[in-house]
Parts: sequence; structure tokens; C-alpha cells
Amino acid sequence: MSTNTDALQRQTDVRPAGPKRARWQKLREFLGNPRAAVGVGIFGIFVLVAVFAPFIAPYNPQATNFFPNQSPNAVNWLGTTATGQDVFSQFILGTRTSLTVGVGAGLLSTFLALAIGVYSGYRGGLIDSILTAVTNIFLVLPTLALLIVIESFLRNTTPLTNGVIIGVTSWAWGARVFRSQTMSLIGRDFVVAARLSGMSSARIMATEIIPNMLSMVASNIMYACLGAILAESGLAFLGFENLSSSSWGTMLYWADAGGAMLNGAWWWFLPPGLAIALVGTSFALMNVSVDQITNPRLRVTRRRKRRGTSPART
Repeated sequence: MSTNTDALQRQTDVRPAGPKRARWQKLREFLGNPRAAVGVGIFGIFVLVAVFAPFIAPYNPQATNFFPNQSPNAVNWLGTTATGQDVFSQFILGTRTSLTVGVGAGLLSTFLALAIGVYSGYRGGLIDSILTAVTNIFLVLPTLALLIVIESFLRNTTPLTNGVIIGVTSWAWGARVFRSQTMSLIGRDFVVAARLSGMSSARIMATEIIPNMLSMVASNIMYACLGAILAESGLAFLGFENLSSSSWGTMLYWADAGGAMLNGAWWWFLPPGLAIALVGTSFALMNVSVDQITNPRLRVTRRRKRRGTSPART
């Protein structure tokens, strides 16, 4: 009798792994993916450069203390501009500006998309119709043209201002995706049980719905950040930004204005262009890794490739 009681007690004490443990397992699986490791490594290097930019940059990026159009050398590691400015210092400090604007705008855009999309899909009715109409309006508006119109009214904006504008105007696609996912979740048993238990709508959205779409949130953050970096660089390249600021976009603007391509000054325009491409590659690699972890079909295909087996034919 005591043996049966002890066995029953042990069975009662066994509990499934909690959500925190499951999230740590997903994180370990993500970091163990080779593509994710490469993507995180590339992005991490840029983050470190951005954080320690004032200590890494050897010179004032706006100071014209050197001979113009000098190729890379021991003093100027990435050469100089047509006005004698150090390109390496501009690139290092531009990394901080571009990443800060891009990541900040991407997070702002994702927050707005998540709030509007989840609330719209959960409430339904008239509120859903109004928010969907607003979302559709932002969807059909050409983003770059809208940004140019706004910038033409504000004039000579700072990178921070551009980041806020980009974040506020680029949430619509994410909101559409989050709304659809929310509508597919509100009929699930765990959401219905939460409603019957008397849980508030805000708590249901925060603890039951949003945690079940974290992979979509992560994917949206990555592409929103990349889109924000490209948008800020494009606006700066077109001259819709304070050109005395240091960013990858303003570097490309002055390289084009200074005839870097015609003069063969590759060290002026190549670093910012390559940096934008590498950041985009890092986000793409991390996003593919997230898909492989969260998509059951991709996980099965990956396991079969490891084992060297092929799917059964029907």
C-alpha cells in the first residue's frame, strides 16, 4: 500500500516543463543553428562597434585635417574624403547612428503593429473594421513617397526624427499579419478557457495570444529593423536629413556628391554599402533560423537531411 502511495506521489510531483524552460530550450536551439550563429555574430560585431564607437573612432569625423582623396593608409585606415575627412571615423560613428535609428524604428514599428493587429483581431466588430480600414490606407500608401512628403515639410531633420517617422509609418504590414494570427487563436481552447475564468481582455492578449506568436514577432522585428535602416539611408542619400550628421546614408550622399565613383575612391562608398548588405544578411540568416525552429515542416526536413533519409513516397 505504501509502495502504491509513493508511486502516486512521484507521478503527482512530475510536472511538464514550464514556459520559461521551453523558451530557454528554443534559445539554445536557435544559437546552435549554424546560420543563426553566423547572423548573430555579424550583427553582434556591428552592435559592439556602435556601443564603443566614440572609443574606436580615432578622429573627429567632420574635421578636415588630412589631404583629400587619400587611399587607405596607416594613418587613415579607410582613406579620406574629397574634403580631407577621415572615412574610418565617419564609418564607425555612422554605425552607431544607423543601427540606433534602424533598431529603434523597427521596435517602434513592431510595437504599433502588435498593439493594433492583436487588439483589432481580438475585439472584432466596429473597432476591427475601423482599425482594418486605417491599416489598409497605410498599406496602399507608397512608403518612400510618404516619407519624402513628410520630410519635405519638416526639412533638415535629424536621424532620430527620421527614425520616429519611419517607425510610425511602417507598421501596417505587421499589423495585418498579427491580426490574422490573432483571429486564428481566439477560438482555441486555452483562450476560451481564459475568458470563462474571468481573465481580462488585456491579460488574455498579453499572456495567452502574444506568447503564441513570438516567432512572428521576432521575424517582424528583424525585417522592420532592416527596412528602417534602408529607409533612413535612402532618405539621407536623397538629402532629406541633416547632412552634418554621421550615418551610412550621409556617407553615401557625400560620396556621390564628391564624385567618389568617378574618381575611383572606392574606400568612400564601399564601407557603408557593404555594412548595409552585411546587416541585411545577418537579419536574413537569423530569420531563416527562426523559421526552421518554429515551422514543423522545416524541422522535419532538417532532421531528415541530418539522417540522410528521404520522405516516404505515397
